[in-house]
Amino acid sequence: MRIREIHVTPVAFRDPPLLNAAGVHEPWALRTIVEVVTDEGLTGLGETYGDLDHLVRVRAAAEALRGHDVYGDNAMYATVAALVGADVVTDLHGLTGTSSRAKTVDRIFSPFEVACLDIRGKAAGRPVVDLLGGRVRDAVPYSAYLFYKWGGHPGGPEDGFGAALDPDGVVEQARLLIGRYGFGSIKLKGGVFPPDQEIEAIRALREAFPEHPLRLDPNAVWSVETSIRVGRELDGLLEYLEDPTEGIEGMARVAAEVPMPLATNMCVVTPEHLPPALRAGAIGVLLTDHHYWGGLVRSAHIATLCATFGVALSMHSNSHLGISLAAMTHLAAATPAVTHACDTHTPWQDGQDVVAPGALRFADGAVPVPDGPGLGVELDRDALAIMNEQYEKCGVRSRDDTTYMRSVDPSFSARRPRW
Repeated sequence: MRIREIHVTPVAFRDPPLLNAAGVHEPWALRTIVEVVTDEGLTGLGETYGDLDHLVRVRAAAEALRGHDVYGDNAMYATVAALVGADVVTDLHGLTGTSSRAKTVDRIFSPFEVACLDIRGKAAGRPVVDLLGGRVRDAVPYSAYLFYKWGGHPGGPEDGFGAALDPDGVVEQARLLIGRYGFGSIKLKGGVFPPDQEIEAIRALREAFPEHPLRLDPNAVWSVETSIRVGRELDGLLEYLEDPTEGIEGMARVAAEVPMPLATNMCVVTPEHLPPALRAGAIGVLLTDHHYWGGLVRSAHIATLCATFGVALSMHSNSHLGISLAAMTHLAAATPAVTHACDTHTPWQDGQDVVAPGALRFADGAVPVPDGPGLGVELDRDALAIMNEQYEKCGVRSRDDTTYMRSVDPSFSARRPRW
């Protein structure tokens, strides 16, 4: 079964003003939807980043992959690698760690691999989870992903989530998301305010939700010394502390001095980072992300390596739509080493999606594995057309949290470490 054509559609959807170490989310989030069509008429779906530098290369890869066998992952990967050459695609926000050629290849290959797995599942009449070894869980737990945020974008109306700029606001946001989705664990995106303020927010969350595991992620804006101090002050309150400081060496120094495991999606982002991180004892939890680890199969290989060396797994997220949520759910459902609830931005999309409703839902904070073959989701063509029109009109072509923040606060700095 060979690839006859590939459709690549950039989309934009509304995003709340979520604050983070790099600045603040712009009013529009970008994604790219990939549809692979075979010579037998089967179609598979993939989803990836929407930044223009990435989109250009995805479109080039779509042309280069026509004619390939949908079962030929290795040949497709080699084709993408040759196409990328020595190029390195760099994110403006820097929230997913360092960029490299290997990471660039993995990012571009991933949506095509997911789409081909979707096709293989449909051809076999089996869900993607079965192609990854079979399910170890029927539903995948996700965490309430909290953000400090403004009540609305400057000059616009207040959104339905409201402001969260202090511990009380953070707790109210948690109540909203947990009440709506039933999440059983909580993650706070930090690195926004001085560490003592974020410590108080964690303490307020612990008082309000005494049974929920808590996490804090300041995206590496603390020094080693600050990270150690905060880690010690939060002893007994966190299931893990995520990326408190920058780099494998810095993380290892912190890990040796704090009582909780350290997690990362920033200092270990390609396979070549695993050996030095393991030797240094830098991490106890890896947040995988199939979007930049090369797809679902390559992510499953990394999960096996992590289990071998005693590193636990969760799953990283950035602003995404339902194709990605479906892919994440299939992967996590087939991965025994995923022992922590996964991250998802889905609640922040507030119902916006390109997949037809009904296949994906939250039940008690978890997403049941979709029932249908392949990914188990189908495109909503009308929604796709609307989001593509929004992309053409919105004027945003690359996510740039820092520049958007500076349009509001010219003094803002995204330097690391900041505290």
